[in-house]
Amino acid sequence: MSERKITAPSSNPESEPFYAAAKEGRFLIRTCTGCGKSHWYPRTLCPFCFGATEWTEASGNATIYSFSPMRRAGFTIAYVTLAEGPTMMTNLVDCDMDSLAIGQPVKLAFKPAEDGTPVPCFTPA
Repeated sequence: MSERKITAPSSNPESEPFYAAAKEGRFLIRTCTGCGKSHWYPRTLCPFCFGATEWTEASGNATIYSFSPMRRAGFTIAYVTLAEGPTMMTNLVDCDMDSLAIGQPVKLAFKPAEDGTPVPCFTPA
């Protein structure tokens, strides 16, 4: 089975720093300058206290919170909880669907979208 094609993400001025860093292999998330909480997806205002946020580099380490193998389509969609706290929806890649487990450590693996833009995915650590 051929590898799943990832649709190119839409670009906007707010997400530009994220994708610029991703092209360098760095994974950025937004963190509140007031309450200190990190969140995903990136937003200018903190969803917890409505304070200002800034880009911070994340470790790329996470654990599987939930997952669903799409066997006929050949990919696994998942929620992973980042080491920094936020939970994000993503794809699990380069792995055996039958060996995945909730709570399993995973690490960041950027995969190219159809236009070459790096998209954050995760693979078993």
